[in-house]
Amino acid sequence: MVETIRIDDLAAPRLTPEIEGAIASVPPVRMNAEAVLDAARVATGLSDFGAADFRERLGIWLASFDEDTGLNPLGRANLFADCVRQASTRLRFEDAWKRHPAIADVVIDRPILIAGLPRSGTTHLVNLLAADDRLRSMTLWESMEPIARSEPAPPPESDPRRADCVAMWGQFESLLPLMPAMHEMAPDGIHEDVELLGPDFSGYLPEWVSRPYRWRDYYLSHDQAPHYAYARRILQYMTWSRGPNRWVLKSPPHMENLRAVATTYPDATVVITHRDPLAVLQSAITMIAYGDRLRRTVDLVELATYWIDRIEALLRRCVADRDALPRAIDVRFDAYMADQLGTIEGIYAMADLELTPAARQRIERHLAANPRGKHGQVVYDLRGDFGLDPDALWDRFSFYTERFGVSREVR
Repeated sequence: MVETIRIDDLAAPRLTPEIEGAIASVPPVRMNAEAVLDAARVATGLSDFGAADFRERLGIWLASFDEDTGLNPLGRANLFADCVRQASTRLRFEDAWKRHPAIADVVIDRPILIAGLPRSGTTHLVNLLAADDRLRSMTLWESMEPIARSEPAPPPESDPRRADCVAMWGQFESLLPLMPAMHEMAPDGIHEDVELLGPDFSGYLPEWVSRPYRWRDYYLSHDQAPHYAYARRILQYMTWSRGPNRWVLKSPPHMENLRAVATTYPDATVVITHRDPLAVLQSAITMIAYGDRLRRTVDLVELATYWIDRIEALLRRCVADRDALPRAIDVRFDAYMADQLGTIEGIYAMADLELTPAARQRIERHLAANPRGKHGQVVYDLRGDFGLDPDALWDRFSFYTERFGVSREVR
């Protein structure tokens, strides 16, 4: 029987002594670009960041964090550390690219890219497809730090990148023990390639852990194709480091960057998952609100307003650009839940990939081992927790639900 979990302190979190201690133990940081870059140079022993255009975007990230007055010292310190991590990855990547010209010749062969709203089944779907060992996928630890610290890269079980990720997420989940019930982040689980936009300081990563209005507006007003091209080069490195060269990837913001996806991966099969935006919204903002107790002052009204606007912007771009994709399949969440293997068969057919008996067996084993709600089922309440009117929201998103025949879940 699935455990039901009700988080009853979203608006006024009851902080544990461990969370209070973590917040109090962090010294203040200055959101200064040169401080970030200097820290990355020290961490790697390298100095060449490649093309300098990223500095403008890094500056906007940092300015946005400074303008987010709700962040506490721990939230600010973690964002600064994220920037150092991304800058360090950029240094290691540029160094590897120069030293190994053969990386540029690596072919990314007909990738399968999953796009869909956060919380719409994309994680479950990518894990099923990644069970097929003919496909290359990206674990959480690898996405956080995609470039090996030494060559040749050690096996995963002894890679310090994995060890650091295990330690970090272990600490995170000890502070926020209900997080796996909403979104499990196991170090060896398959994660999002949105992380690969980080070393070029683009993507919507900062929006999940802050309210970066300046960055959001900049991001939405700029073509993401150059940053997708940079991420593709990192994929070439990762394939060179360890094959095979046919990838299965997933990232929600692909849904708002379909033209960039088509330009960067013209031979890709794109799988777009569709779910009631209200179900997505209530899950996403509950998860973010729960995590916010660790990093900021909680403001549920601001949080809900931010993500209603953000999801609408994402969906409008999807509706506008869906037909720009040369090869894509739309997957409705309710149909996927009703027939997961049938959905997989349709994706394999679209991708011109044989669903062999061995691949089917591995997928079925993963399904059996990972039933929905295995970590418990969180109760979501748009009206009670956030004061939102589901009927008005459903009407607001009708441009999307009618276009893709999305069934309503939340009332």
